[in-house]
Amino acid sequence: MELSQDHKAIRKMVRDFARKEVAPGAMERDENAEFPTEIVKKLADLGLMGVPFPEEYDGAGLDYLAYTLVVEELARVDASVSVTVVTHTSNALGPIYDFGNEEQKKKYLAAGATGRKIAAYCLTEPNSGSDAASLQTTAIEEGDHFVLNGTKMFVTNGAVADIFTVVARTDPGSTGPAGISMFVLEKGMEGLRAGKKENKMGWRASDTSEVILENVRVPKENLLGKRGEGFNQAKMQLSNGRICIAALALGIAEGAFEESLKYAKEREQFSSPIANFQLVQAKLADMATGISCGKHLVYEAARRRDRGEDLVSAASMAKLYCSEMAMDATREAVQIHGGYGYTKEYAVERFFRDAKVCEIGEGTSEIQRMIIAKQALKDIERIMP
Repeated sequence: MELSQDHKAIRKMVRDFARKEVAPGAMERDENAEFPTEIVKKLADLGLMGVPFPEEYDGAGLDYLAYTLVVEELARVDASVSVTVVTHTSNALGPIYDFGNEEQKKKYLAAGATGRKIAAYCLTEPNSGSDAASLQTTAIEEGDHFVLNGTKMFVTNGAVADIFTVVARTDPGSTGPAGISMFVLEKGMEGLRAGKKENKMGWRASDTSEVILENVRVPKENLLGKRGEGFNQAKMQLSNGRICIAALALGIAEGAFEESLKYAKEREQFSSPIANFQLVQAKLADMATGISCGKHLVYEAARRRDRGEDLVSAASMAKLYCSEMAMDATREAVQIHGGYGYTKEYAVERFFRDAKVCEIGEGTSEIQRMIIAKQALKDIERIMP
């Protein structure tokens, strides 16, 4: 699937930046679970913290395909940096752009798109994961405010964020999707604080924390869109997020493939580079084929979004395929590296750990299969009387 010259230029710019600025410290940041503060500042200077948003809100004004290329290229060297950008841009700022009013966009979106402020998205709760409609965080109306109470978990950027997009139940007596709304909160609001920081298998240099809400008074003007539409808003944003996680997984697979090619050419056994062995070649061939297929799925899903087409199934297909392909590719990368692949001396060990969460975040592989199957059944009912 051919890219335009503009898209190729963006890809090259980000690839060069990633190799020069991001890759060198990736192992140390992973080992120390260190948030990449300085790299985020440099990404902001390059205009990469608000790629798909219009220039009028201080974004880069580029399309979603360009944005997925940014995500992919960063993930080739460090998935933690990539997911920091994804959560900030797609999950947290995306709803402000899609559902916010002009005042909210100028106040929050512009600050986030420049990278001056970091954003986080608060949806998942201790008892609400794949079943997001069962969330228990409440937003009770009191005068000209809503008072929010609850605990959000697995919040990427949770302890470093300045802006929080929060999903809460404005009708405490409701169950399921009804009575859920979305709000924008700011760092410094009384009762809003970060909780436990998660000690994760992968994406260790990204910040993942609890966000605790204790009687947080939020002005009514911070309601995003219409009251009670929060669940549908969250569902719409999930498709965008799934394209990004697919691009991130694709980048991880590409990074693992590149490391495996280099190692296979250099490593000798039985007086020959292991790249000459047919079983190693078979692994490399499978990795290359999977990556090529993944590119088609990711780029097509991004183009569908840019064209304003329905992308629920396309996004789920890309996310499902690329996340599982990345797991396969990184497993084989470790195998090609042998004992060395099991040590932290080589990047494939980190790629392997980083790949796993791509099968979980933004909806598990099981959830993606349910979505794809439901859409297929609807399609067949429509075309067959």
